[in-house]
Amino acid sequence: MSVSRRGFIKLLGAGTACLGLSQLGLDLKPAQAYAARLKTEGCKEIISICPFCSCCCNTLVSVRDGKIINIEGDPDYPISGGGLCAKGAALRSLHVSEKRLTKPLYRAPGSSKWVEKDWDWMLEKIARKVKDQRDRDFMLKNEAGLEVNRLESVFSLGTSQMSNEECAVTHQAIRSLGIVHIDHQARI
Repeated sequence: MSVSRRGFIKLLGAGTACLGLSQLGLDLKPAQAYAARLKTEGCKEIISICPFCSCCCNTLVSVRDGKIINIEGDPDYPISGGGLCAKGAALRSLHVSEKRLTKPLYRAPGSSKWVEKDWDWMLEKIARKVKDQRDRDFMLKNEAGLEVNRLESVFSLGTSQMSNEECAVTHQAIRSLGIVHIDHQARI
């Protein structure tokens, strides 16, 4: 969001005026409550669950004409009391952001350009690279002669945008390939 110098001065003036009015004893809570209701007016409110961790915080999803208008924490939920972590607070943008990528992008080695590719091509490329690396570096036994069946030259980094179930399935798939170096973005 870019704000012009004139716009910044206007915002600064409005903020100062509101702060001054609130200090004069005027109660702004009714105006704030009214403004908060305006954004979800005419929406159907659906209780859902944040998928990102085992807390499973309730969320209130406001839907109008089949489109998500707002997602916020449920104040009646006893664990979070309506608060959401950064991942939960970003749920709406995960679903409706205009900046969200919908097609894979590929940058060839040495290139500075990203090229849009289709999913079949991209998945084939990833599968081929993993298979080639596994064929080249898979260890059946360690130096002591013990059977280890592992692949140490590939690393898997999970994402906070995966649900618990997606993380579990990904972990099983990674382990089935023999990959031992696994971490998660939320822990780093």
